[in-house]
Amino acid sequence: MINELYNVGFSISESRPDYVVVAKSQTFSFEQIKKAVRFIDQGAKFIGTNPDMIDPIEGGGYEPAAGTLLAAIEAATGKKPYIVGKPNSLMMMLATRKLGVYPEEAVMIGDRMDTDIVGGIEAGMGTALVLSGVSSRESMEQFPYQPDYVFESVAEIDPQAL
Repeated sequence: MINELYNVGFSISESRPDYVVVAKSQTFSFEQIKKAVRFIDQGAKFIGTNPDMIDPIEGGGYEPAAGTLLAAIEAATGKKPYIVGKPNSLMMMLATRKLGVYPEEAVMIGDRMDTDIVGGIEAGMGTALVLSGVSSRESMEQFPYQPDYVFESVAEIDPQAL
């Protein structure tokens, strides 16, 4: 993440930064939470990569994701992060523009009803849910929207059929 921010012209500073950007991290610490809270309280804008609370791990089970880190900082500051990744439909619309296609000509494929599928719908894209991640057929029933396609895994997807 730090390298990508540098690549697009941002610098990393701990002296009154303009933004606090939070993403999933294997090394996130209490000290980093304290810094984030202090910077946001001093006026830095709070940015999150995605609100996912858990991520599936190889071999089964789940681990905390970016949303758990965002929740801790939000609770401490009383400020909600602006999410720049999924389910931000602006990100998806910009991606289709960069690809030179209209949103209705694209399909958002993902494993989460609450980020991937809703983001695709809000961006005007077709949607395909793969059941190899977080969402299941049973959990799909909890949502007021549904994907256009459902696959057990990405291996089942025939691009010609979408």
